[in-house]
Amino acid sequence: MSFPKYPKYKESGVEWLGEVPEHWRLRPLWTMFRREKRTGFPEEPLLSVYRDYGVIPKSSRDDNFNKASEDLAAYQLVLPGDLTINKMKAWQGSVAISGHRGIASPAYHVYQSHHHESRRYLHYLFRSAEYISSYLSRSKGIRVNQWDLEPQQHSRMAVLMPPREEQCGIAHFLDGETAKIDALIAEQQRLIGLLKEKRQAVILQAVTKGSDPCVTMKDSGVECLGEVPEHWQIAALKNYVHVIDCKHVTADLTDQGYPLASIREVQEFEVNLATAKNTSEHYYRILTEGGRKPKVGDIIYSRNATVGEAALVASHEDFAMGQDVCLLRWKRQEMSSAYLGYQLRSPAVLSQLEQLMVGATFRRINVDAIRQYIVVVPPPIEQHAIANHLAVLLSEIDAMRNDADGLIALLQERRSALISAAVTGKIDVRNWRPPNDQQPPEPAREVVHG
Repeated sequence: MSFPKYPKYKESGVEWLGEVPEHWRLRPLWTMFRREKRTGFPEEPLLSVYRDYGVIPKSSRDDNFNKASEDLAAYQLVLPGDLTINKMKAWQGSVAISGHRGIASPAYHVYQSHHHESRRYLHYLFRSAEYISSYLSRSKGIRVNQWDLEPQQHSRMAVLMPPREEQCGIAHFLDGETAKIDALIAEQQRLIGLLKEKRQAVILQAVTKGSDPCVTMKDSGVECLGEVPEHWQIAALKNYVHVIDCKHVTADLTDQGYPLASIREVQEFEVNLATAKNTSEHYYRILTEGGRKPKVGDIIYSRNATVGEAALVASHEDFAMGQDVCLLRWKRQEMSSAYLGYQLRSPAVLSQLEQLMVGATFRRINVDAIRQYIVVVPPPIEQHAIANHLAVLLSEIDAMRNDADGLIALLQERRSALISAAVTGKIDVRNWRPPNDQQPPEPAREVVHG
């Protein structure tokens, strides 16, 4: 679908906006919003600002691990129409016009509206690529993750304003078009979910049943394992594998030196040191003493945060274990580390992990508990055959997952580009008409979407 440009443009006088439609005007943000800090409403529901969803109830998502304070008296009241900003993540797009009433973190910036413009248009405008880029230039700090949006500069930001009727038209156009894109994204996300389930089912079948459908089975006596081939062994992990904890030493970090493999480096099937932090030779020697030097064929296992992730050491590069991981090493060399890696990531072990984890807010597992995992151990030749079989099957599933991820990325780019083009006047949507079943909302009941 293509859209025409406006008949005439003018220079906006704002470098990051460039040319804008001739009849549009600019207003400084401070004439439309005033920062407010309304506290003392601890009974209101908690709200969060998401880059992808805008302002939403915190309870509506299960991926927000930021724990709220026990005393909510200092949290700020947010009303529908308020401009709500996570000041440390504005440069990432955590800015939105709220469609909800609730309370938000004391660290947020909350601005009460003092205008009669379209909330939905402003919601899209403030979350467009141009404005996010401008928040970045107005954020200050030493470290990237600690950059704060500077309030005084932000208050002088130019707000691009079409006529009121045109604002509503742009917002309605974007509601309709982004809904279509979001539906396509949701389809791909559902596909990814199904692929994840299929991946786990394939792994579980292979590491607990093998590849011979005619083999005689026996009851394992373990619910999460079910029946297993009669000639396979069943026992605690410690009977077959050395489980070696990391050295609990806080090593000095250096620009160059020996890589540290911690929880971030073990999220793929093989240890990935591409972005690992480094330490000196002195600390490397301390961290690897006592049999802690990783070798090819070992597995680095996450005990905290990304608990349960397991990555195979496939490179001869020298590195040390960082904190929050442990090292797993077969006691017999002929065993397949790839097979063990698949089993550790299978539902058969993950269900045991769930039962053995400790901690209420930050879940983790102790090394002694890992040693108690019940595993099934085929003869080495079968282990290698199963691992090779899984590598082929999972590569096909992973290829489909990558295709879906790629399509989602393209759709998200399309969504972002469409929003930017509409709210900055690069395209003229005044003649756009919705499908017959999509009627414009009543202005008085205008709802803000994520």
